[in-house]
Amino acid sequence: MQSPAISQEEPYPSESYAWYVVGILTIVYIFSFIDRQILNLLVGPIRRDLGISDTQMSWLMGTSFAVFYTFFGIILGRLADSRSRRSLIALGFIFWSIMTAGCGLARNFTQMLLLRMGVGVGEATLSPSAYSMISDYFPKEKRATAISVYSMGIYIGSGIAFLLGGAVIGYVSTQGTIDIPIIGSIRPWQAIFLIVGMPGVLLSLLMYTVKEPIRRGVRSVQISPGTGKQAIAPLKEVLSYVRSNSKTFICHTVGFALLSFSSYGTSAWIPTFFVRNHGWTASKAGIVYGAVVTVFSTLGVAAGGWMADRMALRGYRDATMRIGFFVAIAWFPFGIPYPIVDNVNLAVGLMAVSAFFASAPFGVAPAAIQQIMPNEMRGQASAIYLFVINLIGLGIGPTAVAMTTDYVFHDDNAVRYSIMIVTTIAHVVAALLLWAGLRPFRESLDRLKKWTEYGHV
Repeated sequence: MQSPAISQEEPYPSESYAWYVVGILTIVYIFSFIDRQILNLLVGPIRRDLGISDTQMSWLMGTSFAVFYTFFGIILGRLADSRSRRSLIALGFIFWSIMTAGCGLARNFTQMLLLRMGVGVGEATLSPSAYSMISDYFPKEKRATAISVYSMGIYIGSGIAFLLGGAVIGYVSTQGTIDIPIIGSIRPWQAIFLIVGMPGVLLSLLMYTVKEPIRRGVRSVQISPGTGKQAIAPLKEVLSYVRSNSKTFICHTVGFALLSFSSYGTSAWIPTFFVRNHGWTASKAGIVYGAVVTVFSTLGVAAGGWMADRMALRGYRDATMRIGFFVAIAWFPFGIPYPIVDNVNLAVGLMAVSAFFASAPFGVAPAAIQQIMPNEMRGQASAIYLFVINLIGLGIGPTAVAMTTDYVFHDDNAVRYSIMIVTTIAHVVAALLLWAGLRPFRESLDRLKKWTEYGHV
């Protein structure tokens, strides 16, 4: 049987330019996580001024953002497979930055909820397009490392959010209100949203220093080379391909989503945990936790991608999945005890090591999706992955911890036990799913080769 037409392959761009692109995308990702995570350090003042509970606060932290992020991600992921990915990212960056700054003007819970939904819509433009672009800039043997470097933006951005937030809170904690021309008097926490949101409007121009890469290995005919516009794979074909790899998708996506559930659940409440259980100020909690995330979590995600590429060179075709399983298990000796030990220095040390292992999967997980999907479906498959991982992780993780505290223990100071219980259950189930997914993942790699060569599975 004659093979379908494959787009003309061109040499990969220079490695230095490819890494420049990763650098720009990482900067954008850093800002997305500063805008997303700054809320986690402001639990106390926002609860006080808006008159809301831990559970309502968790809706602002995760649910409101995640629902719109995930649903719009499907639409925007589809656009990423047919339109200019750099323009999608640039426009999204402007939109979510404006929505973040708008949070600084919110006067009640409903306004804040709507603005956080807007942040989610804007940020949904980023990762499906970024994963797809990186996969077209790097050969397969370097993709896990490249995507892991991009994923460092999660932890650098989160760390900066906590460090910046902690420093600013320490400075403005003695201020009652801040007067801003035109806007009027605002609370210190509102000023923080304005400070972190507005720079993104100008920084979005960085995306136009990046060239839209050629889409490699596509069966469809590319239109208008250099713009990224091409004939999009029909949604029916995409869904059919996902169904043919259903075992892989379930084990991969739900397994990594549960690790995300654990990670988001803890990061949302760790500063509050140190305030409530160890008597720290919000400023100190933000600075210490920000430093841990910036150093240990960033090293973890980079190490995960590097190790996956090394294992792949040694013949482990399922290296990206295997790394996820390994780190899910390695987390247990450190992640279980740190919330409940009484010595705060020991708690910080254990938390730092657990943060290293907890972050390691989040470069290899999207890299695994790029491995098993045809090019013209990568954006949509990434959006499906992000849909599940954020709906479960970001949408439910912080709320699961909050509801355990509110409705099981009925005690704000029991947040330490809520963190331990929720994360332990998530890691157990995640490890079982990732182990079960190793063989289906290898079968999906074989299925992709057959699909590329013959046009069916």
